[in-house]
Amino acid sequence: MLVEHRHSGGGPPPLSAGAGRLDRVTSSDALPTSPPPVPLSSPFRHAETDRDAAPQFVLPLVVRIEKAAPPARTDALETAARAVLVLLSDERSTAEDGEWAEAVRDWQDARIRKVVRRARGAEWRRAQTLPGITLTGRAEAAEGDGPAAEVRVFPPVPLDGWPKELAKLQVSGTDLDDPAPPPPPDPAGPILWLSPEVGMSAGKAMAQAGHGAQLAWWKLDDAQRAAWREAGFPLAVRTASAERWSALTGSGLPVVRDAGFTEIAPGSCTVVADHPALRRP
Repeated sequence: MLVEHRHSGGGPPPLSAGAGRLDRVTSSDALPTSPPPVPLSSPFRHAETDRDAAPQFVLPLVVRIEKAAPPARTDALETAARAVLVLLSDERSTAEDGEWAEAVRDWQDARIRKVVRRARGAEWRRAQTLPGITLTGRAEAAEGDGPAAEVRVFPPVPLDGWPKELAKLQVSGTDLDDPAPPPPPDPAGPILWLSPEVGMSAGKAMAQAGHGAQLAWWKLDDAQRAAWREAGFPLAVRTASAERWSALTGSGLPVVRDAGFTEIAPGSCTVVADHPALRRP
């Protein structure tokens, strides 16, 4: 996956202070395009670099999908994006001696892979016993919408070193629907716009939304990050119209492009991270 604008240091901005087979169906890598020129040391170049030879990590996310009561698709996508932000801002990730800090740094220094798996019943309960953070979606679901989405995000793990409790989980079956079209997003708030040109499973789209949220987070300064966090990371995920999409991809906002490992063609633009603080006057 590619991001259109990079932090000037050739890697992600510093975080603010204070094993089983990996199924790639819902995994994504992040890589940038230009402008501005991408440093050769960037962990997000599409071509293979020395960073690809380094140990690779992946961020696991698990979505609860009970057979009789699955969550709505948009709620799952938004909850996954918020989960990524909560982990990135958690003291266990940001503190110099935080228990997740080293893994998060190693993950962000390489490709920011994310994989979404599904769980229900006892599988979900076992996943809750591992270190991580569970987020719940809408506090109240509209009638007929099903339960609020639940997503648990875990600290990054080696690409080939998944905990057995997570390695056993399936990636298939993450196709979700919205019982009704989601309402228009708040134009004054952060919006992760999905491409109208690329079809994705819910699991794939959850990973892409998480990438978009992370790219927006990297572009914000400390004060802007703190304000977003204190507000509870409000955001919306919506599919853009063709006209809006054309304008968004040329707007200078962070753009996510997929590396093409699964589902879609390499270089496909999937998400634009439209945060109010990043919009041009």
